[in-house]
Amino acid sequence: MAVRIIGAEEGSPAEALALPEGTLLLSINGEEISDVLDYGFYAAATELDLLFRLPDGSERSYHVVKDEYTQLGLESDSFLMDKQHSCWNRCIFCFIDQNPEGMRESIYFKDDDERMSFLFGSYVTLTNLSDHDVERIIKMKISPVNVSVHTTNPELRNRMLGNRFAGEKLKYLYRLAEAGVDLNCQIVLCRDWNDGEELRSTLEDLVRLCPQVGSVAVVPVGLTAHRKGLTELRPFDKESAREVLELIRPIAARCRELYGNDVVYASDEFYLMAEEPMLSPEEYGDYRQIENGVGMCTQLEDEFRSALSLEDGDEELHYLDIATGYAAKDLMAHLAEVAKEKFPNLHVEVYAIRNDFFGPTITVAGLLTAQDILAQLQGKELKGDCLCMTEAVLRRDNDRFLDDMTRAEFEEKLGRPLRLTADGMDLLDAMLGR
Repeated sequence: MAVRIIGAEEGSPAEALALPEGTLLLSINGEEISDVLDYGFYAAATELDLLFRLPDGSERSYHVVKDEYTQLGLESDSFLMDKQHSCWNRCIFCFIDQNPEGMRESIYFKDDDERMSFLFGSYVTLTNLSDHDVERIIKMKISPVNVSVHTTNPELRNRMLGNRFAGEKLKYLYRLAEAGVDLNCQIVLCRDWNDGEELRSTLEDLVRLCPQVGSVAVVPVGLTAHRKGLTELRPFDKESAREVLELIRPIAARCRELYGNDVVYASDEFYLMAEEPMLSPEEYGDYRQIENGVGMCTQLEDEFRSALSLEDGDEELHYLDIATGYAAKDLMAHLAEVAKEKFPNLHVEVYAIRNDFFGPTITVAGLLTAQDILAQLQGKELKGDCLCMTEAVLRRDNDRFLDDMTRAEFEEKLGRPLRLTADGMDLLDAMLGR
């Protein structure tokens, strides 16, 4: 194993080595280097014996002495210093399999990479890990690891993940917990598959691994209109969503008593479908599962009200147009009314955008496309000087929608700028024209 080097950071110890592009880093202090985790772990030492293979095939070693906080400074052609690991599963609920044709290639890539879990918080199924990978995680004290569990029933996991080794790989979950690695777990819930008693059994298995299992998110399967040839799955409705919440509550209450927090959380979608109130900010604690849609509505309202409490109010006229998914429509309207109590001349219009691209069962704002937003706002009398939306509608770098339309193209077609908000404070600022 080796890492391909393309350069060095200016002023770094590596720059002084003057390595030609295409040099391979073979080892640091005798340890083989295969990716960014190896590099980051072993290059942190203050004395480094580095072994390289030059482009001509010869090998050369260097001894580097550096300060504890000084980076070695080698640069690779990818942030992982390796190819990204793709998913080996054929999950019955995979959202990527439900994408329509004709989208950009990156949309169809299925990632299942433990390094991405550590670096960016993504979830992994553990199915493409080896014993060596797990021991490396333990040795390097990489924590937390985010695991897509779905079920602790091995046979059911095999069927749900479409991988005959998926159940067997649960052994790594228990091995990591035993070694003291912190874990966050995710369950994508599918009706008639891993719900009901199967869900109860899975949750009981996971909470037995506390405190290493610090949180478990239960999220409903997302079903688009593009499921041709895929396993038939039923969406959750009001009654079935309430059954999920009723099952989770006593387990969460017990965890709260034992560990000081609920550990097990249902995503906001279940509360919205069940038409039941969300948990309080205190019950969500540190919002550890916010990326799974757990506590997003509560956090937004809490931030909004906190920011609003610092305002004196005024009589100025403020207009704002907000576009969002159907899931957040009522919350946005509610927050606008809360703000209007202090700012009586505030006028907020909330437009709920139906997701025609993926299908109407997809109601979150983060999966809206530019074409749906533009089509459904056509002919509307927008009074604000911008359109406000959550920053989740754009991909990385805030420059492109899911359907590949750029932000600039969208703004040109809309005839006004797009204002993105990241939290409740941003939202209040947008409403007040700041």
